[in-house]
Amino acid sequence: MDSSAFDKRRYPVVEPRTGYGEWAATYEETVAVGLDAPLLAMPGLVPWAEVTAAADLACGTGRTGAFLKRQGVAAIDGIDITPQMLALAQEKGVYRSLRVADAAASGLESAAYDLVTLSLADEHIAALAPVYGEAARLLRRGGRFLLIGYHPFFIMNGMPTHFHRADGEAVTIKTHIHLFADHFAAAQGAGLSLVDLRECVIDEAWLKTKPKWRSFLNWPVSFAMVWLNG
Repeated sequence: MDSSAFDKRRYPVVEPRTGYGEWAATYEETVAVGLDAPLLAMPGLVPWAEVTAAADLACGTGRTGAFLKRQGVAAIDGIDITPQMLALAQEKGVYRSLRVADAAASGLESAAYDLVTLSLADEHIAALAPVYGEAARLLRRGGRFLLIGYHPFFIMNGMPTHFHRADGEAVTIKTHIHLFADHFAAAQGAGLSLVDLRECVIDEAWLKTKPKWRSFLNWPVSFAMVWLNG
């Protein structure tokens, strides 16, 4: 469902390609690292020793790709709809290939990957089924789809994805709410099985990076789901 009914801030709304194109230059300085980094670092989330090739859907500036490379993943292919974000990902030097493409239609080779990732992007996708279907197409049998998302409960608390333009104007990037049941239905339709689910809650350590978010203490802010192909 559209998040506008829950939006307490009522900033102007832009489409994801436009929003991330504008945000790209300051994204890594301003995005909350607590959204994805704590989840990626959780022990046992993915058996990294089994991953040789990964597809990083909606790779953005390449933060997830850089993490994958540090885990020893040899070949990483990234796609994103925003050229400005891809240019920054290219600078990281961790990708085998990068291309402009949609997460639901990557153009990458079928059954070629041990791992597919999608981080902090599902909230900008209206329908989940095509993305889960694409992840299943890309995975080898026994491969995993790691999805890290902005928690639907947090979005429903009134804060959709947003950023500040160079002139200080706050802008919302169009955000959708997907309940965990929506993810389950989409994954089941693609033949994927849930093998792990983790949630990140805002605590005192989290607030050290975003102290202005203290009013959200103890709220679940992000989540990680790991789906198995076959």
